[in-house]
Order: sequence, then structure tokens, then C-alpha cells
Amino acid sequence: MKNIAVIGAGTMGNGIAHVFAQNGYQVNLIDIAQDALDKGIATITRNLDRMLSKERITEQDKESTLANIQTFTSVKNGVQHTDLVIEAATENIDLKLSIFKELDELCETKTILATNTSSISITKIAAATSRPEKVIGMHFMNPVPIMKLVEIIRGYSTSDEVTGLIMELSKKLNKVPVEVNDYPGFIANRILMPMLNEAIYSLYENVAGVYEIDTVMKLGMAHPMGPLQLADFIGLDVCLSILTVLHDGFGNPKYAPCPLLVNMVTAGKLGVKSGEGFYDYSESRKAEKIAKEFRQSVR
Repeated sequence: MKNIAVIGAGTMGNGIAHVFAQNGYQVNLIDIAQDALDKGIATITRNLDRMLSKERITEQDKESTLANIQTFTSVKNGVQHTDLVIEAATENIDLKLSIFKELDELCETKTILATNTSSISITKIAAATSRPEKVIGMHFMNPVPIMKLVEIIRGYSTSDEVTGLIMELSKKLNKVPVEVNDYPGFIANRILMPMLNEAIYSLYENVAGVYEIDTVMKLGMAHPMGPLQLADFIGLDVCLSILTVLHDGFGNPKYAPCPLLVNMVTAGKLGVKSGEGFYDYSESRKAEKIAKEFRQSVR
């Protein structure tokens, strides 16, 4: 597989495109908004410049990586002659089903369709296509260029051949793929999100403040980032969406989102992306600082 398409130029999409392009793959980065594509390429360029300044890559590496990426506002044009399409759109089931139905109609029969979903059923997404055996989950971690893990999620009908191909492909990206089965939240978020939710409940019930909760987990449990700070970095809307999938999927009250989280999302306090969450990121420098601290903590 040499020709890859990525649907969505946001945080995850541009990171996935970056990693593939840096490893020599031809990447079509697709988004309906030209502004999103421009921002995505600008982010990739900044990340490459950061790597260049630390002598992790050469100027030639940077130029070849950027040359390997083409941008498209047309899904039809962007997915032509591709071996693999990775969807990295918003974590919304109706949107993903619509995208996969369209991809199934537009892509060649050989094309594998992958989703970067962090919690939504691969089996349900695959059912929107006529090729469920070629649909699989590739859940990259944020920030994609730095984090090693990729959760490879098999849907009910995903073939052994496709699973094997995607596992090997992930290794060629210098990632560590871990195969898991298709249940709500998979492994990463099934374990992570209840912890973040419990931290939010601790704040909601006035057990301790934001700083105190995060400090306990950082210094007491050796976490590189406190749970409330991490929730801000992920996006509180994303956390709420994943917890809702877990709660609906298992029907277990232990996954019920904290009312404080629901209220904050309703109020538009989404974390770093909105400028305010459990912490204040109203100044762009603050947001960049927290992102920098996170990148350093996971190296």
C-alpha cells in the first residue's frame, strides 16, 4: 500500500497525514473546507520545523514529507486510486456512517476503509458498506507524530488478511499496533475515560480543586499530565461523546458522564480548543505552552 487518503484535516487527520507522508507514502488529505486544509498543512509544517530544529530530521526530509501530501476538497477526487482510506472526521456516528457509505460507492473494490474513531462500533460503521470485511479501526493517539500506540480494532466481519495488512502497515510507520476487538471504547478509552470522569466527579463533589486533583495524579501516580488537564487537551466534547458511547453501549451507570462535564460542554467550555476548560487557555501562548508540555511529557 502506497497511496493513502485521509478524511479530515483536523488535529488527528493532519497528524495521520504527517506520519504517513514522512514515511514515504503518497497522501491525499481531504476536507470539505479549504481553510481546514490550509490550517492542517500549516500544523504539519510547524511540527516538521520543530523536528528540524531538534535535528531529528533534515531539511530534505521536511521538503519530501510536504511534497508527499496533496490536498482535496472533493472526496471523489481525493480517494481515486487509493489503497487505504482513513476517516478522521468528528466523533459523530451519523456523520461517519454517511462518510463510509459514500466511500464504499466511490472507492475501488480493493480499497481498505479504516476509521480513527476512538469509541464508535467498527461493526456498525462497516454495516454501512458492501465490504465489511475490508473495514477496520485504526485508532491513533494524540499527538500522532509522537505517540507510538495504534489500536487496531477488528469489526465482526473484518478479515484476517486485512487485519494483518494493517498491523504490518502500522509497524512500517514506526508505531506499535495492538489488536483489540470491537466493544465500546475498545481498550484505551474504556479504561481512560472512567478515570477522567471520576476526576471530574471529584471536582464536582468538591473533594478537591483542579490543581490539587491533577497534582495528586502527577506526583502520586507518576502520570505525565493530570486527568483534568488531559481532558482539556483531548477536548471535553470528545470526552463526553466517548462516555455517552460507553454508557449507551454497556448500559452501566458507572459510565454516566458527570453533570459538570455535560454543563461545561453545553456552555462551550471545551478545553484547549475553545480557550477555556478546567484551565484558562484564553491566550494562545498558554494553549501552546500546555501542548508543548504534553509533547515533552510523552517523549
